[in-house]
Formats: sequence, structure tokens, C-alpha cells
Amino acid sequence: MELKKDSNAVSIDMLLIVHSEKRRAAQGTHSDRQADPGALPQRRGGLQGIGNEIRKWQKIEENGLYGNLAEKQHPQQTQVITSYDNQGTQLTVEVHPRDAMPQLLKKFSLAKRTYVQGCSCDKNGNTRPRQPGGKDAHAYPWDRSSLKSMPLDLRQFEKLDTYASQVTVKSGLDELVNELLQEAHSDLERVRAIWIWICHHIEYDVEAAQEKDRQAFKPSNILRTQKTNCDGYAGLFEKMCRIAGVQCMTVPGYSKGFGYQTGQSFSGEFDHAWNAVYLEGRWHLLDSTWGSGLVDTATSKFTFLYNEFYFLTHPALFIEDHFPDNKNWQLLKPPQSLRQFENNMYHKSEFYNKGMLSAHPETPVIRTVNGKATVTVESRAPTLFMFMLNGKQEHGLLSLQKNGMKLEVYPPTMGTHKLQVFAKGSSDIYSSVLEYTLKCNYVDLGVRLPAELHQPVGPSWFSEQMGILKPSHPDPIIHTSDGRCSVSFGVEEGTSVLASLHGDEGPVSEETQRRYIFQLHREKRVELKVQLPHAGKFALKIFVKKRQEPGNYVFVFNYLLCCSNTKVNWPVFPESFGNWGQDNELLEPLSGVLPANRNVPFKLKLHGVAKALVKGQDTWPLTLNGEGYWEGSCSTAGCREVYVMVLENANHNFYSYILKYKVNDQ
Repeated sequence: MELKKDSNAVSIDMLLIVHSEKRRAAQGTHSDRQADPGALPQRRGGLQGIGNEIRKWQKIEENGLYGNLAEKQHPQQTQVITSYDNQGTQLTVEVHPRDAMPQLLKKFSLAKRTYVQGCSCDKNGNTRPRQPGGKDAHAYPWDRSSLKSMPLDLRQFEKLDTYASQVTVKSGLDELVNELLQEAHSDLERVRAIWIWICHHIEYDVEAAQEKDRQAFKPSNILRTQKTNCDGYAGLFEKMCRIAGVQCMTVPGYSKGFGYQTGQSFSGEFDHAWNAVYLEGRWHLLDSTWGSGLVDTATSKFTFLYNEFYFLTHPALFIEDHFPDNKNWQLLKPPQSLRQFENNMYHKSEFYNKGMLSAHPETPVIRTVNGKATVTVESRAPTLFMFMLNGKQEHGLLSLQKNGMKLEVYPPTMGTHKLQVFAKGSSDIYSSVLEYTLKCNYVDLGVRLPAELHQPVGPSWFSEQMGILKPSHPDPIIHTSDGRCSVSFGVEEGTSVLASLHGDEGPVSEETQRRYIFQLHREKRVELKVQLPHAGKFALKIFVKKRQEPGNYVFVFNYLLCCSNTKVNWPVFPESFGNWGQDNELLEPLSGVLPANRNVPFKLKLHGVAKALVKGQDTWPLTLNGEGYWEGSCSTAGCREVYVMVLENANHNFYSYILKYKVNDQ
């Protein structure tokens, strides 16, 4: 027999209707079956189970499947063959001519397929998905090859994703699925369309989850309210997949989700549910609850925020925050124990979304050694990082590396501390990627870091990207015995540099922070002369700005300056004004505070000036020597301030201030 309803129809050469039923003693029973070969026993095995499963995922016409199978077949068109085995099981086979349509098939229209891949039958004949086996398992640990459990090019889904996200509910679930499948042409695309629709339309219902409201699980209620909890997400996904003809299972288990505390143990009833789908001969995992968005831990409010990571996630990554009730659904070889799940490091989805590969230590709890804990992260590409210890960006040194970062943390007190690591990736937002619990039993009081020491410390690929090249000090920490140091680096054309010094000894004005640094320009390099006001640790912060672009200077990195010499007490440098040229050079005096009643020598290299002078109580001209330096001296008697002034145009009489010194009180 051939049945061709439309372009998606299939050809059936023979239809076998099997009744699995123990032979009864009464001969009349067998006669009744011959008289009504199309009837199916209620709630028995055989085709009824299959029909019941098909009923879930194929469109049934108005009268339904049941109540219509009792129509009589024409005896002249149908041959019935009956056989029994030695256990008394009856096997009835109906043979229909090729040009005839059996009554069973007249009562429902076939969808695009008439079989379910990856399923078997239970002892009653009901279809059930094949349990995962060896060919479904992926190697553990992760081989870094892909975030997905099958090769995917997400660009192929762009059109389908746009379409599926815009489909709206009009009546029931069947119509919704049928509309979603209009642009889906494979099992993978069917699953993708359902995934996208759920992730963009179903909101996580925090109240229902807390109250364990079973009504929130029902598909009809979910479509009406467009809210549910994890069981509802998983149940809806499974139902829609089965309507679409894709094998899907709901998998219950434990999760490291909302409310999870680093290092906690799991026991009692399961707290989450997700799905497994059968595609291309293999089981795959996904979680539409976590794919749809997140719950703010502070407000307990849900926000839609699509997360691609949980679609067909590689099982070796999925196990980090999903532990199924049945170890076979880990799809791993070897499977992990619950104790391993509890103790293993939890890398958040953004860890992998932003290109991270690994982190060390690989345990969620770190014990400090001599008051220090060290964390390293490896990434696929250069990435910006930051950290927070107990909610503050303090007590740590974070240095960027070409493919990752290194973080050294010094907890300020003994006890337990929360360490969070954030990464920026290709977006403009820092996202939490790691969280550790630090156990500290010793504090090194000699490693107190300035509160203004921001991240990162030391030059890196990022400072080079921002126009700072070939630094004289590639390491983030600079030690000085006399409280002075000089740092230099190349600067890209059109880039301006600004620096400031920050310690922890009381409030210091922004002007004073910059007065301990004197900036010099030599050709395409910038030199920063630094004098420390006292012993201790300081942050030397570096900012840059493109001269032709509007806006403020942007922080790039800082150095940590360390001085243990308690005799250090350097004054500030002289104050410079806007007319102090970038290529000017000050040899003396470098101190911004001059002694009273003294003759003080001056020596400067000034470019593009006609005349130069020093003005105190009186005026003293500077003369240009053969080496290109302006030289002279000035008496500080009777004055409190001294200025260096220049005349840029010989035809004008207007002098500009370029430097300012203070004079000590007598």
C-alpha cells in the first residue's frame, strides 16, 4: 500500500498490526478478534503503547485515534493471519493490498516522520528513549576542543534564531510547535527552534520555585503565564520535542545554581532539572532554564539574559554545575562521583563564554601560604581581568599575561574570605567567572598594599595596545633604596601620558599626588622621575589619552613602588603649567621647594622660546649656552614663590609661566 498525502509523506508497503494478548480458553474470543481486527485492547501492550506515544507527537484529527478503530475492514480486501507461540501469545498480522488504505491510517495524518530515532520499547510495548551508553560518553576531563558536544557553526542558526524568537503563542502547544518548525529542516534545527523560543519567552518564576507550586509545571499554565521553574522548563522542552518528533528526556539532579555556596555539600531531594536530546545517533545535554537568564541574588528578580553556553554543552563542562540522579546521564567516561562534584572547581559559564581554558588552583577552597594565595588563569586570547576580595578591589596584585593572568592575594585578616575573579572578554562588561573561598591562618603585616593600587599592575599587552611601548621596567614591582626612581617607555604618536602617586598616609590632594612625579619627553619616549615623600608602598598610576579625541584620560596600569628606608623625605617637584613643552627638560633645581636666602642655580632645556627668565623678588635672565641649555641663578631672599617664565615670540613682550617653586619659610 502507498500513502501519499503531501510532499512530506512516506510510503508504506505493509502495515503490521500486532495484538500481544494471552490466548483465552473460549473459542468465541478468537472469533471476536477476527470480526474486529482493527480494535485495540485498552491499556495493553503492542501497538497501543506505540499509538499512545505517537499521539504525543503527531497531529491527530478531530475524532482522535480511539473510538474509530472499530470500523470494520472489508473482508475481501484484507487477509488476516493469526499465530500463537508456546507461551500462548497471539500474533495477528493484517495484510492489505497496495491500493487500499487501512482504517487505522485513515484516522490520523502522518507528520514528517513515522518513526522515533533512539528509542526502544518496554515490556508492554510502549516506546521509551534508549538509555545512554558507551557511544554517548565523552572523555573526562575536557579536551579544550569545543564548548559543544557536537560540531556546530552558530552562524548557521542566525536566520532560524531570529524567526523562532519572534513566534508567539496563539492557541495550544501543538500549533506553537508546528509554527516553530516551519523554518526547521532537521532534528538539530527543530531542537534549536524550541530552545530559542523557550529561552526568549519563558520567565523563571522565583515564587513558584520557592513554593514548589506543581501547577507551574503544566505546559498549559506555562504557555498562559509564560512563567515556570526548572521542572517546568524541562517538562515543556521535553513535551515540545516529542511533538516535533525528537527524542528528549528530563534529567533531575543537583546543581550549582542560584543560592549555591562554594564548597557546599549536596543531599536530600534534587534541586534542578534539565534535558537530554537525541541527535545524530547520540545523546546531548542542555538546560533551557539557565539558557534563558539569571536571578539576581540580592533582589531575587529574574532577568532575561540569553546564555548560549547551555545549549548542547560538552558533558565534561556540563558536569561542573549539573550532577544527574543517574550517572549514565553525565555522558562521561569515566563518570564523576558526587564527592568529586562537590569538591571540583566550579567555573561559571562566562568563564568559557569569554574564552577561558583553565584556572589554578583547581579546588574551590584555597589555604594561604605565608599569608598569600596565588591564582592563575589561562585564556585563548588576551583578556582583561579584575578581582574583588570581600567585595573590594584591594589586597591583591593582578598582572595581565599574553594569554591569561596571575593574581596574588594577601588577606588583611585571618579567617575566611571570598575571592571573586571577573573577566571582560570582547564585551564592555566584566562578568564573574570564578569564585574561591580563602582560608587564612597567618597575616604578613609587611605586605600591606595601597588601597589605590588598582588593576592591573605592571605593563602588559593592554598597555601596549593603549600606546605605551617598551617599558624600562617590565615587572610590576619597583624597589628603591633612596626613595627615588625613574621609569620610561615609548609612546605612540599622538598619545598623551599622565601619572599620579598614591600612598596610604592620610588625605592627599590630586595636585600633590602629581607633584611627586616630574614628566620629561625625549624624542618618542616619556620619562617619569619619581621622588617618594617617605618610606612605604605607593601606587604609581599611568593614564593615557589620544590628543585628538575628546574625553578624559584613561587608566592603563600601575606600578607598585616599595621603599623601606625610613630616612626618605623627598619634597615635591616644581609645579608645571600648560606651556611647559613636552620636549622640555629640567636638570635643576628638581625640588619644588627652594631654601630661603640662597642663590639657586637653574638649568633647563627649552624648545621654541626666544627668551627665558626666573622671577622672584627680582628678575634674573637665563642665557642659552652652546649645548642648548638655558642657565642662570636666582636669589630667594625676600620671596615666597619663584617662577620660570619664557617669551615664545621675540616680537612680543608677553611672558608665559612654565614652572613654579615654593620657598621655605625663614
